[in-house]
Amino acid sequence: MRVFMSTGEASGDMLAATLADAMRTLESGIEFCGIGSERMRDAGFRLTAQTRRWATIGLVDALARALPLWTILWRHALWLRMRPVDLVVLVDFGAFNLRLAKTLRMLGYVGPILYYFPPGAWFDNPAQARTVARSARALTAFAHQRDFYASLGFSIEYFGHPLGSMIAPRAARPPAPDDGGTVALLAGSRRAEVRRHAARLFAACELLREVRPRLEVVIGAADADTEALLRAEMARNGFSARIVRGARAALDDADAAFIASGTAVLEAALLEVPTVALYVLAGAQMKIAERIWHRRYVTLPNILLDREIVPELLQDAATPGALAAALATLLHDPSGELAAMREVRAALGAPDALAHCAQFAVSLARGGARGAA
Repeated sequence: MRVFMSTGEASGDMLAATLADAMRTLESGIEFCGIGSERMRDAGFRLTAQTRRWATIGLVDALARALPLWTILWRHALWLRMRPVDLVVLVDFGAFNLRLAKTLRMLGYVGPILYYFPPGAWFDNPAQARTVARSARALTAFAHQRDFYASLGFSIEYFGHPLGSMIAPRAARPPAPDDGGTVALLAGSRRAEVRRHAARLFAACELLREVRPRLEVVIGAADADTEALLRAEMARNGFSARIVRGARAALDDADAAFIASGTAVLEAALLEVPTVALYVLAGAQMKIAERIWHRRYVTLPNILLDREIVPELLQDAATPGALAAALATLLHDPSGELAAMREVRAALGAPDALAHCAQFAVSLARGGARGAA
């Protein structure tokens, strides 16, 4: 059995790698290849293109990458058309993967295409949902997206969020000492995120160290490029901290965390790590976001429960002083946020969601293999 997967950023690589591992428990000898990065390579994928530095924020960065991505898209679409696999799995990253699905169908590709984590889970965009439904079998991690597709008459599968299967809560921890503790710092996986967030997070940690002189800071880097950028930002800001690879490595022994809004906040909630979330966009990007985003919150745990359980400090509100004050409160008494985090796990659906996702993917691949035979 041959399976091709395409991602585009660190969170997608993690989802692809874990889905592949779960599929291997059901079907031995699967050959995985695809578009991805370190996490997929380490999971045994043969990488056909590297996604390093793909994830961008901003029109200038996106335009600079448009031609290379277009070339990669067409090269893979033609290759898959000439040598079909048993299953194509597209993971999130709609700017590229949705176009890949459309191009494959336009070229006459008839094999199964699974869209794992379809784009726009919280945007309720009928046109986008229609495009996904026409090109692929959709598999969502969110009940909201399942209900939205159903309201439009589109087919979509839902078993729950796979992270709920993958991440167990940590053992209960004693309170952080009054003069110290360990803070995880996750500034984001995109270069623009790191540049916008790192300096203010470093400054917030320095403010915390004024009252907690033994405070330790552990910084999570998604990949080698992000680590190099973080080291440059630390040097520029005169800040010192230990860097580890990945969100989980940073969170495992943390008393609390600063996290740029994204999948890592959900990971922290499942681990039950008290968290303060932040996000900062450029002025022009913020105007676009205000036109298309109509929800009260931007952080996944808050969206899922429809109330603020994780403090969100956005744009001008994300000052070093405000960030430090919010985390100081959690270090002193995290009990309220921790209790709410247990509700997040329940909101993600069945605890065996990953196994069901893998079973669905393998069943599609088996159908593709029969069709090829």
